[in-house]
Formats: sequence, structure tokens, C-alpha cells
Amino acid sequence: MKRYRTLAGLICFFAFTSSCALAATPKTTTAPEVEAASKAADRGINFLLDKGQTPEGAFSPEAGPAVTALAVVGILKNGRSVDDPGVAKSLKYLEGFVAPDGSISKKESYYKNYETCLGLIAFVAANRDGRYAKQIKAAESFIKKNQWDEDEGIDAGQPEYGGAGYGSHKRPDLSNTQFLLEALKEAGAGPEDEAMRKALIFVSRCQNLESEYNTTAAASKNPDGGFYYTAASGGVSQSGNTDGGGLRSYGSMTYAGLKSMIYAGLKPDDVRVKAATKWIAANYDLKSNPGMKPGTTGQYYYYVTFAKALAATGQKEIFDAKNVKHNWRKDLITELVDRQRSDGSWANSDSRWMESDPNLVTSYVLIALASCKE
Repeated sequence: MKRYRTLAGLICFFAFTSSCALAATPKTTTAPEVEAASKAADRGINFLLDKGQTPEGAFSPEAGPAVTALAVVGILKNGRSVDDPGVAKSLKYLEGFVAPDGSISKKESYYKNYETCLGLIAFVAANRDGRYAKQIKAAESFIKKNQWDEDEGIDAGQPEYGGAGYGSHKRPDLSNTQFLLEALKEAGAGPEDEAMRKALIFVSRCQNLESEYNTTAAASKNPDGGFYYTAASGGVSQSGNTDGGGLRSYGSMTYAGLKSMIYAGLKPDDVRVKAATKWIAANYDLKSNPGMKPGTTGQYYYYVTFAKALAATGQKEIFDAKNVKHNWRKDLITELVDRQRSDGSWANSDSRWMESDPNLVTSYVLIALASCKE
């Protein structure tokens, strides 16, 4: 597997009874928590701009524009201006990847869809005066064209339908599909958007839940309500298979699935949402990416997806399987502050999915911290 391919890996909100995952409480974060998150974010930003950025404005340019796009989003979401010299330099670097077809990617890249989704999200974050409106519209058109649907000869009955992949058209997966949904949402699309509706079909088929929305072969083999990597190619989980031949659910994909369902407009009483929140309650953990072995695999991708998903629910607290109440924002801020390195960066000891790269991981954490303050 190519190094950049692993970037995939690079990469609830309601009043339920005590048996459910998320408590219907206001979304508030105390002043000490916000202060701790802000201080950690400032140190992370300083690391990126002082030590991680190339003279051209790139972050980890061997990965194309993807890490730079994530860094821009993390920096902007933590209060820096688009006119900050370092931010402006990175945005100029990203502009250099805009192609006539609307993509934001390296030439001849196998990952155009993935790179374009991240680039679009970065340009939306920087579009406060409309300066990137043209690029955003073109990128939105590009990623919609790359969605697996009738244009690729795929009908709604096939497991690939509605999903998004890296752009090489080998297969769609939930990781890329969550970025598609997020990019569409950031560009202004709502649940009624056709591409959003198609993506929800694919997302539903990546859940360990047999229902009218998921009749794939894997659906009934491990019916715990969590999510796995893809329903395509017969179904694949990065966490492996159960003894009974089912696909193991794991944390980063379950939060990706929950976030995607919220963006696509599902309500608290939907059977898919209820099942996902039950899995989250049973597997609440900030020391590992639940379901993944070893425990550090995909840890920071998990953190950023965890934070985005729970911020999207609008809630503050989660009741775990033992009915213990958790303020997820406080828990995550504490964990991330404890993990920050002396130079202000974050990195994983596990190099899978490029998580030993401090530019990538620090960008993930900045986005996670910003979600904690929403």
C-alpha cells in the first residue's frame, strides 16, 4: 500500500432514556476547558507555522495538498485570520492545485476526490469575503461527478451506490464518503440534495445493522450498530472479522457514520441513529480507537472524527454502558492537552495512516479542539 494511500485511513443529540448514549443537555464548555483548549491550539498553530510549513506554504507536500488543506482548516477554526501571513501563504499554495475540471489535487493523482473534498473545505473556511466562491462551486461539481452512481453504471441496488472513494475508482469507502458529505455540507448542500441522499444509502450499508436500509450479506452477522470501512468488495473492516464471519465495528468509522447520518438529515428516532448511539455508549473510550488493534492505530483520526460527530449532535454529555455520565468535550480536551509534545505538536507512535507525521496529526488535533469549543 502506498504511503499516501494510508492517509485515508486518512483519513445522540437527543433525549433518550438512560439506556441510550447521548444526554439531552445544553452544549456548554466551562471557561477553564476553553482556556486549556485555546492555549493548546495556539501552541499547535505556532508549531505548524514556525516548524512545519515550507517556504512555499505547504505542510507535508509529499502528500499533495491534503495535509496543507487540513492545516489551513485547523488554523482558521482556531481564530487565525485568512490574512495571517502563514495562512495566506498556504492558501496560495492550495490555489496552485486548482485544475480546470474543478478538482483541487496533484496532476495525475489517484486521490483527486479525497484531495478535492479537503481543498473545498479549506476554501470554504477561508471564504469570508467570497474570494473562493468560484473554486468552491467548481469543486462541488467535481466531487458530485465522482460519486458512485448511475454515471458509473451503478444502480441503487448495488452496495457501491452513493459512495465516494479516493478518485481512482477502485471502490468507495465510508472514510471518503464522510468527507464527501462534509464537503457538500460546507458548500451549502442540505439533506434534500441528491448527492447527499445517495451518499446516505452507501453510509447505511456500512453499518452493522440489518434493516430496510441495509440488506447486505454482512448486515446480520455482527448486529451491534457500529460501522466498518466499506460495504463494497463484499464488505471490508480495517478491524478485521468476527469469529462468526461478521465485520468488526470500530470507533473512527462509527463516529464517521453518525456524523454522516446527521449531515444527511436523519432524526433521533431513526433506527440507524439509535443503533449507532448504542454502540457509542458501549464503547466510549479516549485511550484508544475502539475496536482497532493495536490500540494506537488511527488514534488521532479517531479523535477528530469523534469531536466532529459529537459536536454535530449538539450535545454535551454521553452516558456510557454503565450509565456513567461523561462530558465529552472536557474528556477530549484533557486527553489532547496531556498528549501534546513539548514543541507544541502532536504525533502518534503508530505510523499507520501517516499518523507519525506531526503536521497531519497536529492539524487533526486543531480541528478536534475547535469542535470542542463549538
